[in-house]
Amino acid sequence: MKDTTVTTENVAELKNRIAELEALVKYYEGQFRLAKHRQFGASSEKSEYDFGQLSIFNEAELFADVSVPEPELAEVEKHYRKRTRLTTDKLPDNLPVEIAEHELPESERVCPECGGDLHKMGEDCREELKIIPAKAVIVRHVRHVYACRCCEGSSDHVPVVKAALPEPVIKGSFASAEAIAHIMTQKFVMGVPLYRQEQEWRRNGILLSRQTMSNWLMKACEGWLEPIYDALKKQLLKRDVLHADETTLQVLREPGKTAQSKSYMWLYRTSGDANHPIVLYEYQPDRKALRPREFLKDFKGFLHTDGYDGYHKLPENITVVGRWAHVRRKFDEALKVVPVKGREDSLALVGKRYCDRLFELEREFADLAPEERHKKRQEASEPLMEEFFAWANSCNAVPKSPVGKATYYALSQRKYLERYLLDGRLKISNNRAERSIKPFVIGRKNFLFANTPRGAMASAVIYSIIETAKENRLNPYDYLTYILKRAPNLDICNADHLELLMPPHFKSAVMS
Repeated sequence: MKDTTVTTENVAELKNRIAELEALVKYYEGQFRLAKHRQFGASSEKSEYDFGQLSIFNEAELFADVSVPEPELAEVEKHYRKRTRLTTDKLPDNLPVEIAEHELPESERVCPECGGDLHKMGEDCREELKIIPAKAVIVRHVRHVYACRCCEGSSDHVPVVKAALPEPVIKGSFASAEAIAHIMTQKFVMGVPLYRQEQEWRRNGILLSRQTMSNWLMKACEGWLEPIYDALKKQLLKRDVLHADETTLQVLREPGKTAQSKSYMWLYRTSGDANHPIVLYEYQPDRKALRPREFLKDFKGFLHTDGYDGYHKLPENITVVGRWAHVRRKFDEALKVVPVKGREDSLALVGKRYCDRLFELEREFADLAPEERHKKRQEASEPLMEEFFAWANSCNAVPKSPVGKATYYALSQRKYLERYLLDGRLKISNNRAERSIKPFVIGRKNFLFANTPRGAMASAVIYSIIETAKENRLNPYDYLTYILKRAPNLDICNADHLELLMPPHFKSAVMS
């Protein structure tokens, strides 16, 4: 007969197993809530728990004023409100204007009362925005050739003089600077892949294959844009403060790798203290720490990054500065995991509000000079940060819980998170890099992958020129056209000639 006696050891073992399963259920419930929020909730990290952040714990007392009397109830008379439409639409003053006259025929200019002649007494006007789709024209360059009549009749040698002819952007091709600039902006600004551009050209009666367009982009990039990219990189590495980030990219024909393998697009850019911003992308087949080390080998200063360990292996002359936005994001995600009824007293909310207060201080210091901002941070931000880390050390969060992971991340990154206090030019977060890498991420959703490493490198260069133009408030199409028209007629190996193609020179040329 089987022994069914329950021992104390069995009971303890069962209780431990039940506790483990309950913890596991809570974990999966939290992950389910977080996944549901990511799928259906707002992507913004703001929540109903964001207050003025002037105090961390006494939210009720924050807005209370017992000296203010209770408002009296009053009946509001029914009224009707005229609906108004708020709009930011504005047409530029320099648009060409077409006048469409609408007149009565001579035979109808007769008074309906007395039969007398009607005369013009005024006008009624309305304006419409007319959109004209892009049109293609053929530019035929006709170069005149001249000879001397006297020499033709009396000399054995007849000099021949030819009119000046600008160099083409691609020799032996019918590509123009405008056509290449249009294709680049359609793909890298508007996110229209070449195969869709090919279809659009075909609908307009022009048979321009994606292969031809791809060849144009590659040749124009390697011939004229890469020297500008190299010059911008030299200027970038002279700055004292930079931002860096990276994202994945799929390259189908990467040597030694399968088509499904991950490659990476790295981003480096100037900070807010730069008069002429620079944004550079760099394609690399992997995410190894040597990639930023190689790119930044001539750089000395502060580098804003995320918590990726590869950045922490950079030389000592580069001071890596962490990003508090990641800390706040982790506490925000931990808060979403907590059931709604328990959020007010949760550790996740406490941690999030510490972060919110630090960001609130940065908004208060935003208009200060760097030296004054540095001083204010020492007075207000540093004590608050010390308080936050003391709380994180003592909150005893479950290690594998979302809030436990958030506090662990903050404590493990403390050395880097504190560094924005070192200089008033530094930022509390690396959002500037995130914003700059976003255009590539959006474009990647449309073209999905690069075919070859050469194409990925060309994409990095073109994105760099376009995003740098946008950061300098330049029209990317106009800037690319300017480069592709002028570069073939300059010695771009000459530093002075190359300087003529930089964004500041283009900006001054447009304004003059």
